[in-house]
Amino acid sequence: MKNAILHIASQLQAAYPPDEAEALAWWIAEELSGQTRTELLFGCKDTTFLRNTQTIIDRLLHFEPIQYIFGHTIWNGLDLKLTPATLIPRPETAELVERINSQFSILNSQLHLLDVGTGSGCIAIALKKAHPEWQVTGIDISPEAIAVAKENARRNNVEVNFLVADIFSDEIEETFTFHLSPFTLIVSNPPYICESEKKDMRPNVLNYEPASALFVPDSDPLLFYRRIASLFSSFRGAEGAYLFFEINESYASQLSAMLDRLGYTDIQITKDIYGKDRIIEGRMAQ
Repeated sequence: MKNAILHIASQLQAAYPPDEAEALAWWIAEELSGQTRTELLFGCKDTTFLRNTQTIIDRLLHFEPIQYIFGHTIWNGLDLKLTPATLIPRPETAELVERINSQFSILNSQLHLLDVGTGSGCIAIALKKAHPEWQVTGIDISPEAIAVAKENARRNNVEVNFLVADIFSDEIEETFTFHLSPFTLIVSNPPYICESEKKDMRPNVLNYEPASALFVPDSDPLLFYRRIASLFSSFRGAEGAYLFFEINESYASQLSAMLDRLGYTDIQITKDIYGKDRIIEGRMAQ
């Protein structure tokens, strides 16, 4: 088995570093066999299921993400369907979920959570899993993404209300008034990569993941943060609303100042595992 894996990895090294190529090779084997790496190493002698992998290898050599090739990924303990209409969930977003869990772990109340720009639904579903008593809603401008999010809720046995909504539309405040408020907790991982940063990005992201979920104009990097924070400051519940964002580390101080101007308090920035400013939170008290 090890030799078969190394053979696949050797082909992938034309486009990937050796460690990543080997990790992808094992991913292929686990996916095609339905077995874990340990099971493959110590219990599997038949490698015939790896004979027809050239199409997968070729797609990877063109930098297509393996998550799109197989149509799903395991993230934060969830099995999530993915399509090119949805971003691939990152470890940093799992840190955002963990930050919220840690902040609300001692509360035993039926909070109403709104996930703005839900994409695959990963944040909303993970938080609903952790807090079954919460009422959870996810919105996204993309009908295709909402369809994926609904499927992911079914796959992971949770009930989440997913809606197609454009936060920049003239009708959005009416939507919130009749469907989404009152709420206690707003979370969003909005587009935050500046157009000028494209030159530093890998082709598997740049050529395949939805640009509308990634990029903001250099002239207005806080576009989504400002709209979301401004919009929800006037739709707070009686106890005040908590706000959590995943952020571009380059704009942490600007975001903090913006939230302060909008009346948010208890503003805090949390670094990710790489030491980069990655999460900002605040509260809009009543």
